[in-house]
Amino acid sequence: MSNRIDARFHALRAHNRAALIPFITAGDPIPGATVALMHALVDGGADVIELGVPFSDPMADGPVIQHANERALRNKVGIADILRWVREFRERDTGTPIILMGYLNPIEIHGIERFAREAVDAGVDGVLVVDCPIEEDATLRPLREAGLQRILLTAPTTSDARLARAIEAAEGYLYYVSFAGITGAAKLSAQGIAQRVGDLRDRATVPVAVGFGIKDAASAKAVAAFADAVVIGSALVATLANAGDEEDACARARGFLAPIRAALHGSKNDV
Repeated sequence: MSNRIDARFHALRAHNRAALIPFITAGDPIPGATVALMHALVDGGADVIELGVPFSDPMADGPVIQHANERALRNKVGIADILRWVREFRERDTGTPIILMGYLNPIEIHGIERFAREAVDAGVDGVLVVDCPIEEDATLRPLREAGLQRILLTAPTTSDARLARAIEAAEGYLYYVSFAGITGAAKLSAQGIAQRVGDLRDRATVPVAVGFGIKDAASAKAVAAFADAVVIGSALVATLANAGDEEDACARARGFLAPIRAALHGSKNDV
């Protein structure tokens, strides 16, 4: 396995378990606590970490993550800080895959080729760029060429032609947005998306992760029965938002993830 993402999903398949992928916004709620918080997520059961890159106009995100972006930006958190934190995280953890999730503008400002080199050097494994569609994949070719896996989004509204292109180009895992809308909305119906995810898994050569609307152990377990991974973001970000200090933030992260990780154990055996 040449990539941590591939290696992690390979190991999870051997244990017949879906991956738990928490999302946090880098630098929120306390910039200096980000590395400790990432380790706390792993302690709580995270298999992969999605680390949000703060942006002033996160159009795919709901109020919870929008506010997290605003808090991080007020603290002047940028790509250089995030890559430094990933590098520091790698001093203790060389196995947990790290995905940077965000928007194209901050990467373009940093310089796409420069970002690609520095991200790989820091220990980043993949990038999910929300507002760069598959039709403009050439824009982010330097990321792939540097060794970063590009995580692609699909949704219920994705056309058949675009879906076919995404499946062909997919690396790491496909991120299936469970409904048309913004992060944090409460519309998840596991039964309603199971067939769609099943079709994706039949066609894709990479695992399929499901996000948007997963808030707790029950919803995570329901999705894990038919998906390769569950992504949980807004509910976790909301739990962390008012943390008073690093110790409090880490305790909240571990406490939030632990019951979800426990619920995923053996969930595929219940299908």
